[in-house]
Amino acid sequence: MKPSRDIDQLLAIMAALRTPGTGCPWDLEQDFATIAPYTIEEAYEVADAIARNDLDDLCDELGDLLLQVVFHARMAQEQAAFDFGDVVFAICDKMIRRHPHVFGDARGRDVKAVNIAWGEIKAEEKRLRAARRVERGVAPDAGGGRTLDGVPVGLPALTRAIKLQDKAAKVGFDWPDARPVIDKIREEITEVEQEIASGDREAAAGEVGDLLFAVANLARHLGVDPETALRGTNDKFTRRFSAIEDALAEEGRAPSSATLDEMEALWQAAKAGE
Repeated sequence: MKPSRDIDQLLAIMAALRTPGTGCPWDLEQDFATIAPYTIEEAYEVADAIARNDLDDLCDELGDLLLQVVFHARMAQEQAAFDFGDVVFAICDKMIRRHPHVFGDARGRDVKAVNIAWGEIKAEEKRLRAARRVERGVAPDAGGGRTLDGVPVGLPALTRAIKLQDKAAKVGFDWPDARPVIDKIREEITEVEQEIASGDREAAAGEVGDLLFAVANLARHLGVDPETALRGTNDKFTRRFSAIEDALAEEGRAPSSATLDEMEALWQAAKAGE
């Protein structure tokens, strides 16, 4: 089989992999739940390629992510729930519906008007989904239409924190600017210190969660994506720690043989050299 640029070949490959008797034993064992972690992982690898500005890797990673969509669609087709064509139709329908200023008669809207209309359209979509669930005899989403409904629990924690805060802010539950958020962070740090002093590790863990939530809120007020910011810091830490290892290796040493003061001095040297 020669590779093709046609999506039909990818669909055929997945069908072959999932064919009992002749397909791949590993692929045949999978279900939505077992594949979901790979879907999340591939999305992160797409983001990583973008962060590294590696377009060759991005092409490969987008293919891996597309494979995840095809895999889920194939399993759904086997259950007669939907197929890949339904997935494509659904997203095309949604994009056309949500962009009346491009595909409809609402042309000429500015960004503010587009954002308002987008929210209204999404709210109507949510109402219709709930009605369809009732028609199918499926239990409605928990919460009965509460403000924070619809924020997926499977999101990375920092991303979910931002989305929860954004939704609360839309109904007025928010700090007016970043300054009181900084005060909140100081308050949370004090509470962490108090729980450390008390020796209650479980309570301290809870306060650390509160601190992270407050830091995410600060990032939101500053217009900073906390996942991107933390990813950058992770890269910076890796770069500087690698510099420590390289400097020690030149002396025939490993980090385990160095003192903390020595490694701190090398850290500062790496920092100064950036």
